Amino acid sequence: QVQLVESGGGLVQAGGSLRLSCVGSGRTFSNYGMAWFRQALGKEREFVAAIDWTGGRTYSTDSVKGRFTISRDKSKNTVYLQMNSLKPEDTAVYYCAADRAIYRQPVITLSDYNIWGQGTQVTVSS
Repeated sequence: QVQLVESGGGLVQAGGSLRLSCVGSGRTFSNYGMAWFRQALGKEREFVAAIDWTGGRTYSTDSVKGRFTISRDKSKNTVYLQMNSLKPEDTAVYYCAADRAIYRQPVITLSDYNIWGQGTQVTVSS
């Protein structure tokens, strides 16, 4: 069974930090780009950050640039999202996703991804 499992979410005060982890199982994800999306209550799921299959290229949405960093450890089949200087507007369920195609540069639309985790809640209090 191929799956992604996120962890690391929680409640944090504004200005604080969290590191999310996403562990893949059931197959290797080494040749696939990975990404983080988030969905706030009552809103559509939105792109946060992506990393290509090499780990050498990343892309993030403007609202998190300079605060969030995506990285991966292929030996652990794991992707991370380091979130610093958190703001109340970062409150959402965060989802990890795997690209449906191999060897691509970072892609940012939901339809580019076909394997999703169950999500982890991040709540930032003011």
